[in-house]
Amino acid sequence: MDTFHSKELFLVYEATPGYSPLLITATEEGRPMARLLAVLRKAKRWVPGYLSRQCVVYGGGEMIDASLQGTEHKRQAEAVFEQLLEQLTHEALRTCAFIEFRNLSIPMFGYRPFRANGYFPVNWLRVRNSLHGTLSAGERFSPSRLRQVKKGLRSGAIVREARTEEEVQAFARMLRVAYSVRVRRHFPTGEFFRQLHSRLAATGLSKIFIVLHKEKVIGGSACLYSNHEAYLWFSGGMRKTYTLQYPGVLAVWKALEDAYLRGFQHLEFMDVGLPFRRHGYREFVLRFGGKQSSTRRWFKVKWEWINRLLEKIYV
Repeated sequence: MDTFHSKELFLVYEATPGYSPLLITATEEGRPMARLLAVLRKAKRWVPGYLSRQCVVYGGGEMIDASLQGTEHKRQAEAVFEQLLEQLTHEALRTCAFIEFRNLSIPMFGYRPFRANGYFPVNWLRVRNSLHGTLSAGERFSPSRLRQVKKGLRSGAIVREARTEEEVQAFARMLRVAYSVRVRRHFPTGEFFRQLHSRLAATGLSKIFIVLHKEKVIGGSACLYSNHEAYLWFSGGMRKTYTLQYPGVLAVWKALEDAYLRGFQHLEFMDVGLPFRRHGYREFVLRFGGKQSSTRRWFKVKWEWINRLLEKIYV
């Protein structure tokens, strides 16, 4: 199951203030063939109207029908994806300034359909930890990172899954206060994390881990699980106030350990920055033993002249 294009995540988006889900489906004689879920959200609060709205898609959709799956059906699946993409582009650009496709598992995925619909690619980086073929989740950690995990636990920090809505809300507040200014990343409202916890955690599609010290939430991470892979969506910690507890380190360590124990092959960090500039978060997660590789993000801007200009710069 592809959680990023599921009904469950659609309901999470629908219940989150400032989010509008857009689900495009392909059918044949009433039988569902494929689907593509996007979220329309406000990128900048100070920018008026649709100028601040963006459409984000995680992955390339889900081919539901078995006849579209497998390498032998690649051409047919690509044709279906092109139809989904064309419809999504038409619908989203009515109310959004631009569309972004991110976290594509294959760098060359959908190249022809994207180009045919006027999208341009930007080279990006992905970081994944391999969890198979190891004796423990921390086998590939750097020595300093292992020491930090041990010191944090010895210093009284407790790491576990969030149990109540109050703990989830405390995690969301901590994340926004600790990282919203310094890290260039979109932060949804606390309702988004509450919906992840209430709708997806019960079915094993998501987990929120929290780091506690003297019953105060000082760090945590939010994970999503899709197609036998784990994804770390958000993480952070109050590292300046709680230096000895290493809350940011423990938040990532717990996500990796849980994914390893549940038998996932990889854990991917969903946002590690542009490849042509240093990024503190990317340097941070690489010390957990992950490997970085090249990928693409695809963009399309509402105004054709801007889209053509950016295309000349990046292509």
